Amino acid sequence: MKDKRLERERRGDHMDLGNNERRMLKSMLSAPSRNWNLKELLDSTGWGDQVHVAGAGKSLYEQGLVEISETSTRTVNLAFEGHKAASEELLEDRIWQWMQNADEGERSMQGLFAAGFERHEAGPGIGLLKSLGIKIEDGSFVFSNASEVSEVIAKRSEFIEKLSQEPISEDELDSELVSHFAGRKNLISIEETTSRTWTLTNKGSGVKSSDLGEIEQIGQLTPEILQGESWREAEFKPFDVNAPAPTPAGGRPHPMLALIERIRSVFLEMGFSEIEGNYVQSAGWNMDALFIPQSHPARTMQDTFYLSEPNKVQVSPEMLDLWASVHEHGHDTGSRGWGAKFDKEEAQKALLRTHTTVNTVRHIAENPDEPCRVFGIGRVFRQETIDRTHLPEFHQIEGIIHEPDANLPMLISTLKTFYAKMGYPDVRVRPAYFPYTEPSVEIEVFWRGQWLELGGSGIFRPEVTEPLGTEWPVCAWGMGLERLAMLVLELDDIRELYQPDLERLQDMPIL
Repeated sequence: MKDKRLERERRGDHMDLGNNERRMLKSMLSAPSRNWNLKELLDSTGWGDQVHVAGAGKSLYEQGLVEISETSTRTVNLAFEGHKAASEELLEDRIWQWMQNADEGERSMQGLFAAGFERHEAGPGIGLLKSLGIKIEDGSFVFSNASEVSEVIAKRSEFIEKLSQEPISEDELDSELVSHFAGRKNLISIEETTSRTWTLTNKGSGVKSSDLGEIEQIGQLTPEILQGESWREAEFKPFDVNAPAPTPAGGRPHPMLALIERIRSVFLEMGFSEIEGNYVQSAGWNMDALFIPQSHPARTMQDTFYLSEPNKVQVSPEMLDLWASVHEHGHDTGSRGWGAKFDKEEAQKALLRTHTTVNTVRHIAENPDEPCRVFGIGRVFRQETIDRTHLPEFHQIEGIIHEPDANLPMLISTLKTFYAKMGYPDVRVRPAYFPYTEPSVEIEVFWRGQWLELGGSGIFRPEVTEPLGTEWPVCAWGMGLERLAMLVLELDDIRELYQPDLERLQDMPIL
């Protein structure tokens, strides 16, 4: 076998090249001065997968036989809202057309709504027009530069129309318009692609095609091969034992699951018990039980996910009567209530819970005479706009202390103990307002040189506790798990927690 190897080296047989490298090099020698692109190499070699070209090209590059050149291009495409704008016109264009055609007395927000524009369109649309010089004076829209506004909007519309035909290289587009639409949500997307070409070096051009015949190589020894004698005369694929290799990464829990387990262990260590509840709740238990008025903005469709199936959750008539009495005139709690008529049908609407406090109030109702310290960690749902600190689906950490001597100092010391065990000893509270607690305080921790608010807490009001069957004080708190995760994992964007980037997740601290 040694003699065969020496003979090949004497002939310049390039035995250090694998079969893929030999095939690619032989193909390139058919036109040694060409800059070969990916398609040309795939066609010439007969490969159907670009992985073969990338792997063989890298090996040839490392041996000085080819040079690799890379060029990057950025292509602009329409995103979801962009396609919608292409078919229905840009939001500012539609509002501008209405504004020009409307009578002077109708050019107001009320007139805009009357024209059929939705509230979620009106605000952003007027904001876009205000940046073009439209003003609001005494509640009416006024403008003195109609031709300039029309010209800018026309250019924007033309830009969107052009992209609706096909994606276009960023270099061929107006940079100001690209920058403008890149700053607006889901109108355009920019994709960056890298293309490569492979060129023979002088060393590569000097290789003879006749020396590049493909050979049978053994890439892996198996028990079957070793049982015979054929391996003694075989050609083995060379391996570079000094080449960098990936560090094997074992499985580990997702950082959020690990954090939940850590929080759970802290509360259990502090003597609390865990409770759970259903995602689907009635508006009564989710809001009315907490003395949140039925006219509260949080109860509208903008903040709450109401369900169509089921569209109603039955609530016992006794609870409905109690809540109605408390909301309308305070019942016998010493409160005046909210003074408005209580809608029992509204209280039975089905929704996705907006907080986990619904679990704790139901626990009190089921155990009004039993002292308890309980906590829960669960998902909640709100119609939030997704950004670096908000998600429509997130987790909340909830807890209560329900016993005869519960008080505010006990609540504050409990929260400070919890955060100290989580690694944040600098905790402060400040007065706040919540409809269902009095007194109410917000919890803040010191992080990166500033105080960061993490949740609310307080003592449940009598309007909450007495209809549940108890007169004991209840210390209660609720905090966002994702915001705590941002602290613990040192993140600046909450969305990183849920992106399927295994490498990024692997680099996060082990909790």
